Amino acid sequence: MQALNRKQDNDRLDVVLKDVVLEYINDMIFIMKVEEGPSFRYVYINESARKSTDIKNEDMGRLLDEVLTGGLGSHIKEKYVQLVENEETIIFRDTVELPGGEQMINESILTPIKNELGKIEYVVCITRDVTPIMREKKRLSNARNRYKSIIEHNLDAIFILDSNGVIKESNIAGCQLTGYQKSQMVNSAIYDLFHSSVKKELEEALKKASNGIPSTLEHCMLNTVTGKDKITSIKAVPIVVEEKFDGCYIIIKDNTVSFEQNEMIHYMALHDQLTGLWNRKALDEHLPLFVQSMEDSGRELSVLYLDLDRFKFVNDTLGLTGGDRVLNKITKRLTTLTNDNCLLYRQGGDEFIYLLKNSSLEETKEKATEVLTLFQQSFLMEGQEFYISPSIGISRYPADGFDGNTLIQKAAQALFQVKEKGRAHYRFYQTYMESSFPNYMIMESHLRKAIEKEELSIHYQPQINLSSGTVDSFEALIRWNNRKFGFVSPGQFIPLAEETGLIHGIGEWVLEHVCLQLRNWRERGNKDVRIAINISPKQFQQEQLVDTIREYLDKYGIPAECLEIEITEGAMQDTQQTLSVLKKLKELGVFISVDDFGTGYSSLNYLKRFPIDILKIDQSFVREIGSSQKDSAITTTIIHLAHSLGMEVIAEGVEEEGQVHFLKEANCQKAQGFYFSKPKVPEELEHYVYA
Repeated sequence: MQALNRKQDNDRLDVVLKDVVLEYINDMIFIMKVEEGPSFRYVYINESARKSTDIKNEDMGRLLDEVLTGGLGSHIKEKYVQLVENEETIIFRDTVELPGGEQMINESILTPIKNELGKIEYVVCITRDVTPIMREKKRLSNARNRYKSIIEHNLDAIFILDSNGVIKESNIAGCQLTGYQKSQMVNSAIYDLFHSSVKKELEEALKKASNGIPSTLEHCMLNTVTGKDKITSIKAVPIVVEEKFDGCYIIIKDNTVSFEQNEMIHYMALHDQLTGLWNRKALDEHLPLFVQSMEDSGRELSVLYLDLDRFKFVNDTLGLTGGDRVLNKITKRLTTLTNDNCLLYRQGGDEFIYLLKNSSLEETKEKATEVLTLFQQSFLMEGQEFYISPSIGISRYPADGFDGNTLIQKAAQALFQVKEKGRAHYRFYQTYMESSFPNYMIMESHLRKAIEKEELSIHYQPQINLSSGTVDSFEALIRWNNRKFGFVSPGQFIPLAEETGLIHGIGEWVLEHVCLQLRNWRERGNKDVRIAINISPKQFQQEQLVDTIREYLDKYGIPAECLEIEITEGAMQDTQQTLSVLKKLKELGVFISVDDFGTGYSSLNYLKRFPIDILKIDQSFVREIGSSQKDSAITTTIIHLAHSLGMEVIAEGVEEEGQVHFLKEANCQKAQGFYFSKPKVPEELEHYVYA
């Protein structure tokens, strides 16, 4: 009875071994039955093996030759045969080519299982992916070689010292710098190479190195064999072996000839070459120090992140050189606000950052207002006035973060909200401003699948006829509702789509769905309306753009006059190509409109040369109607100019009744904005399209 119970226990143990241990172990396990030949028949593979190979449960009972063909099968069988012949465990590695072109290195252990007669009846193969281990070994080998190369071939002198500061090794550059032979320097003190005034500082540097702290000394006077002193800089870097101090490296750079040049290089490294302002590198160095200073004193600090609105149009109009001249003019104005507690940095491009030390919330608001005030006056270039406005995002220490990167990131998120809400003002960071996506790489990955996963949609914003109150045209606006991260602002993903080239596929998707919507409305007996589609500059450069539009109009049976192609002045840089494309579009019969009109230098030239039907007044002018005499005058002038040229005018961003009244008085035909309606899905717009 006890024997029976032991057998049952052993049987249960076998089940546990197979179903739990073997199935869920990370290594791949193959059990082969040895037959005459010898040949080898699959009797078991675990879950890891099934996931990592093409071998399936239905292959159990088949021979190795039948399951694995080609060179890999022959190689593995050769190892199995070797095991049977030698009756000893075999360890071998093989390289497998993965579908993506990468290689995986496997290490396998073949173990013989003998029966009661001492004959090998089974072979157990345990295979492990050792690719990371092999890569690490290769990395370490490469690192050793690189280390040796860095030391031997470094242009700077490198000395290896023991814990007492005695020279144990020198590279070639060390001999060239000092003029001594290596044998003359080895076993002598490093202090003997330097002027006595350096000894105390050098001793302190070596002491720091012995505690694992690297340090740098500047302007150290080195004695050479010729007696001619050289000005050098020294770096003392600790050598730590198995977490124990084992001497240090002394890296010496000769600055004698290039001392003044290096001073200039240092200046250039921390200053922007165009404007002379501190640059991003300087900001990265200064901000942590200022944060620490504020922490020690219990004071607050503010980061003002400035971005110049629509500055691309300035570059498009004046060229990069002209744009640089404008940036210098802007810099001169911005620097008028700087002082000991207000430092200015050029972040890059058309972005600037103010650091306000010892700044309260109210003082920060005052400074932001002062910055906006600087831009109320125009910038005069080549006889043309340019009105440029900044958008400002603000973060505060310690309320919004405790380190420089976080503060800049939070200020950038606040800046993005300013851009989203109409530009030309400032906002403080709030927690709701956090971006849905952790970074642009993840956003790009999701955006590439947005069409396939049907995450994109189109909302339509009606354009109101101001004289009759009716609607016969809309603007199509794309929306993205990501399944994981939720709604994503077009201001986030459209620039990314343009940068990555995804805008072409997205643009064509919008075109087709707008044509499909127009067909649906027509088939239901609704009146014909016109829908405007935004075409990015990169789409406009496509040679097949006109053909693509024609194909979708024909496919869905849509009259060309129901479609409006909306372009920005940025799409008109290449005058010859622009004129050619616009003429083809006009021959096709679609309407052509110019978005953000009035923000670029060449606007009048475009009206003169290009076949344009509609002008859209930029919301930056509309927003200031009533409060800015100049914006009111510009808006009125645009309307009158368009009328005299036989063009329709649409005002964007209308949000207040006073703006509507002004536009009616100025005889503007149409307007769109939240005052009338936010962008909506087609089902919510049926009352506008009833016949």
